[in-house]
Amino acid sequence: MTDLFVEEFGTGPLLGYSHGIFFSPRVEDRLGLLDWSRLAGTRRIRRYHQRGHGLSPGEPDPELYTWPRLAGDLLALAGDEPVDWAGSSMGTGTLLWAAARQPERFRRLVLMIPPTVRDGRVASRQAYESGAAGVEAKGKNAWVAIMRGFPRPEIFADVPAWEFDADVPEPLLPAVMRGAARTDLPGDEALRAITQPVLILAWETDPGHPVASAELLAKVLPDARLHVSATSADVRTWPDRIGEFLA
Repeated sequence: MTDLFVEEFGTGPLLGYSHGIFFSPRVEDRLGLLDWSRLAGTRRIRRYHQRGHGLSPGEPDPELYTWPRLAGDLLALAGDEPVDWAGSSMGTGTLLWAAARQPERFRRLVLMIPPTVRDGRVASRQAYESGAAGVEAKGKNAWVAIMRGFPRPEIFADVPAWEFDADVPEPLLPAVMRGAARTDLPGDEALRAITQPVLILAWETDPGHPVASAELLAKVLPDARLHVSATSADVRTWPDRIGEFLA
């Protein structure tokens, strides 16, 4: 495993967290939607920068950024005792692969904004491949400018800090995107073997994280509960919902 950048804060039983593609904890903190400090009084929060993101190193090999490979990093950081863990977007895919591979390592799972999956992932794969070619042809800044030109999800129209960003070095960005294009969730049979309690948190109006993906997981996972937010104010309640679920 590459030497990943890890940060911890808070007191209590461990809660790990895996972020989404292109982002990092420092980007998420700038957006200000998920305030982990509200859990720090009862939980020791372990956040890390996924391979090739933020302050963690990486290599320009797409296979390193598929969810099954990233799951190996997560398992190496989870410790030896069963642990609670949360994932967002790509982090949800990473977590589900880790739990399917070694379910005994986890107590409870929190799956936030599941990304496109199954048949719904076809368009995402095409977008990732196109984006990778675009970065190689015109550079990261040009691609980020194009991404920022797309309308923000309606749910975040009232969030001034909402802006697309990619905390991935330009030399690694095409490989990160091609890795995402080559990956998907474990099959339904493997998901049904994840019997731990699961909280699924989704938000509306975001085609990259459709509610349909969350509903699929809520249907397949044996012990799952789903909450869908229609406003940014409700998204900001997620730390409290996570705390209640883990308690």
